[in-house]
Amino acid sequence: MRLVLLGAPGSGKGTQATRMKEHLQVPHISTGDLLRAEVAAGSTLGLEAKEVMARGELVSDAILLGMLEDRFSRADTKDGFILDGYPRNLAQADALCALLDRIGQPVDKAIQLEVPTEMLVERIAGRARAEGRADDTPESVRTRLKVYDDQTTPVVDFFRQRGLLGVVDGVGSMDEVFSRIIEALRPVPPVG
Repeated sequence: MRLVLLGAPGSGKGTQATRMKEHLQVPHISTGDLLRAEVAAGSTLGLEAKEVMARGELVSDAILLGMLEDRFSRADTKDGFILDGYPRNLAQADALCALLDRIGQPVDKAIQLEVPTEMLVERIAGRARAEGRADDTPESVRTRLKVYDDQTTPVVDFFRQRGLLGVVDGVGSMDEVFSRIIEALRPVPPVG
């Protein structure tokens, strides 16, 4: 199973990806974790990314895609993976699918976790209070969520048009949401 997990910050992607990793017995690949690991390892792409981040810029799609291609070449991904945090925009979705098609590992399914905006604001602001972070005010969270929504709506449509999208209600207990994801991954029997 090659799965792309989509959802706004605070939607529970990371939590559910960890559970899905155990269930599906495939690696959970978070682009943020991958980027940090490559920088720490001092790889060529990691050093390139570190230089970009030191300038306060965003790491380019080309660097991220190169890191993903290297990660997908490892033996533990032969039976699939759960990709979390990528793609975030239409250009990344196109590039990712082109890469996966080229290496013979096309996406099987994209799952979008849907959570109402006000609940996301509450979750993130609560998490920020618990972690002592002052930067996640309700106003800044709403702004981040609007940017996320503007950028990822085309990504959701991209996977929907390819018949790969499953939309899951991300509200409820961890177990309830997990069960909904498992159900969304089941193949739909042909009609007729």
